Amino acid sequence: MAKRGNSIIKGLEINDIITTLNRAYADEWLAYYQYFIEAKVIKGIMKDAAIAELTQHANDELRHANMVADRILQLGGTPLLNPKEWFSHSNCGYEEPNNFDVVSILEDSIKGEQCAISIYSNLADMTRDKDIVTYDLVSEILADEVEHEEDLQALYDDITEFVSDLKRSIQG
Repeated sequence: MAKRGNSIIKGLEINDIITTLNRAYADEWLAYYQYFIEAKVIKGIMKDAAIAELTQHANDELRHANMVADRILQLGGTPLLNPKEWFSHSNCGYEEPNNFDVVSILEDSIKGEQCAISIYSNLADMTRDKDIVTYDLVSEILADEVEHEEDLQALYDDITEFVSDLKRSIQG
């Protein structure tokens, strides 16, 4: 544990930060797998665009897990070592895909991003002006999660609009 580096933390218990980060770490691993498996099973119109988006997001979530693990270690903690712990420590949980339609997959993914935005927003509030290193880290991840939600929502809107227009043209 870096003694001087941790001495800059003001008004927070380091163990509380580690616990909170471990919960985010669990979320990142579950989000990684969620995107990974969704990209494999997705079906329907414009699925190739969705696969590209889901695959990119999976890579980002894995990068986030690495960033969070590094910070936990810097603080003198240990990242969750057993994947079984991810489920009991997760904030956002894991939604097993049960409908492989592109619209349903995108709806589930948008909900996951909205949860992540809430979690990282709370982490930013918790660490602002108290732990600048963790604050910078969670701010960077938060920006990615906001971008993910925007990307997924835009793709969802494009697909649902296309389907709606197609139905109107067939009926008209």
